Amino acid sequence: MCGRYATTRSDADLTLLFDAVNVTEQLAPSWNVAPTDPVPLIRVSQRHQARVLDTARWGLVPPWAADLRGAARMINARAETVATSPAFAPSFAKRRCLVPADGWYEWVRAGRQRQAYFMTPADGAPVAFAGLWSVWGKDVLTCTIVTTAALGALAGVHDRMPLILPPDRWSSWLAGGGDPVDMLRPPAPAALAAIEVRAVRPDVGNVRNNGPELITEPVPEAAEQTLF
Repeated sequence: MCGRYATTRSDADLTLLFDAVNVTEQLAPSWNVAPTDPVPLIRVSQRHQARVLDTARWGLVPPWAADLRGAARMINARAETVATSPAFAPSFAKRRCLVPADGWYEWVRAGRQRQAYFMTPADGAPVAFAGLWSVWGKDVLTCTIVTTAALGALAGVHDRMPLILPPDRWSSWLAGGGDPVDMLRPPAPAALAAIEVRAVRPDVGNVRNNGPELITEPVPEAAEQTLF
């Protein structure tokens, strides 16, 4: 699954990167995004007839839900079932988005301890997760991140990973429709090989900790060797 991630690019950077119109208020960078937090996303707006940078609550809530309490359980949608799930299928068909990120976190148990890892492009480039959005009530925009089976070195950290979309797949994803098998295919091996698996300090486990030191401060050598 993807239960924590980082997204720190400015509104200006994101609108330029995704060729989008900014329709949201300025959102602070976050190195420790947690379920139900407000997050940036890119979606197609019929009103603007363009891609827009918007803000949504992380954890998709279907329009028919009685309240928002189930959002934390809906932060991820499995690629294997997203096209048929009652909760996610309507959004997969018509309401897709891109969720910009610097990388994501997972934990590996080592004895009695759990070592946190940050998966991020080694060159520092941002990534775009495949996402879905929905509106609950009159104006509560919510979203989820699509996950798929982890491949390569990433499978050593967790059996799931976000579905990462390269720029040449952004338009087709946002357009909706299409062959689900094609839309949900995993990234190419070369793209995954560019993802660095970085051991980070346990501070990220506390959602109150939020700063660049979560992904930049060195960890003890023993922790770095836990995975490999």
